[in-house]
Order: sequence, then structure tokens, then C-alpha cells
Amino acid sequence: MGIFSRFSDIVNSNINAILDKAEDPEKIVRLMIQEMEETLVEVRSAAARAIADKKELTRNLASLEREARDWESKAELAIDKGRDDLAKAALAEKARVQASMSALESEHHTITEGLAKLNEDIARLEEKLADAKARRNAILARHQTAAKRLEVRKRLHDYRIDDAFVRFEQFERRMEGFEAQVEAYDLGGKKDLKREFAELESSEAIEQELKNLKSRRAEKQRGSGENV
Repeated sequence: MGIFSRFSDIVNSNINAILDKAEDPEKIVRLMIQEMEETLVEVRSAAARAIADKKELTRNLASLEREARDWESKAELAIDKGRDDLAKAALAEKARVQASMSALESEHHTITEGLAKLNEDIARLEEKLADAKARRNAILARHQTAAKRLEVRKRLHDYRIDDAFVRFEQFERRMEGFEAQVEAYDLGGKKDLKREFAELESSEAIEQELKNLKSRRAEKQRGSGENV
């Protein structure tokens, strides 16, 4: 199982658990980022171990290579001394060392390929993590906006809103009734002295305005007659 497929399984299982509990989506976003960060730490640790193993293999290969050259030198010396038996034994040791080198080289190649894939995984995880952090606030803002809109829609469709409007209209009609009662008391009521004087003054002002208007009209008509 690859790093990303395992990571996806972990995240999906945790998200499903949160959704089953109807928890805040903010927790989902935070959990996904946390899982990505933890996975990134794990992949980097694996890469560090692989680098250490590769260095150790490189040292061992160098040591075996020196040993193989040493056995070859010993075989040459034995030949020079006329000891073919020792030369054969030295060459046999050289072959044994070379077999060990072949096995280590294969392991070294495998680790090198694994490191290349780990580096690709790290780069992809870092990119996805940066993208998730950049989009986190926007996602949370969208969720909050949608939640508020949903709450408003639910309230608008709630029977209690209609019931409140009915009560409001009833109260408004009661207020109109109270006002009508006040106006009814004023009808036919005995006028007080101040009101009578105010009405008298108003009547006199109107009479004076009427006289002034008639006077202006008469002067205007006389002026028209003289011009004819």
C-alpha cells in the first residue's frame, strides 16, 4: 500500500466518523491538515532512514571493493612465487567478496529508487499541505455563510414566524381600537375656554383675510374699467 493510498484511507475513515457524529466541518478541515502534516513527518523520517541505510551500504561496498582488490593482489603474489594453490584460494575469496558486493549493489539500487519515490511523495505532500492551508479559511467562510443562510431559510419557513406576524397584526388592530376610543371621547365634548378663544381668533383672522381679498379684487376690477 502506497503512502497516499494509506493516507487517504486514514483521512476518509476519520472524516466519516466525524460526519456520522454531525460534528463541525471545521474539525474535518483541521483533521485533514493534521493527518497530512503527520504523514509528511512520517515520510520524511522514512527518507532519513533510507539515506542512512544508503550511506552505510556505500561504506560497506567500498570496504568489500578494497577487500576484493587485496585478494587479487594476494593471488598475483602467489603466482609470482609459484604457489598456484594459494593463488586459487585467494581468487576464491575474491569471488566470495564479489558475490557479497553484488548483493549489496542490488540493495543499494533498490534503496536509491525508493528514495527517489519518497522525494516525489514529500514534494506532493508539501504541495497539497500548502494548498489545503491556503484554502482552509475560504472553505470555513463558505461553510459559515451557508450555515447562516440555511438558518435564515429555516426560520422563514417556520410556522412561528407566521404566527408572530398574526399576533403583530392583532396588536396593531388593538392599537387602532384604542386610538378610535380616544377620538370618540373628543367628539361632542365640551369645548374649554382656551379652545373657544383660539377658534374665535382664527375666525377673525379668516374674516380679515376675506376682506383684504375682496378689496384687492375690487381695485383690480376698477383698474380694468378705467383702461377700457
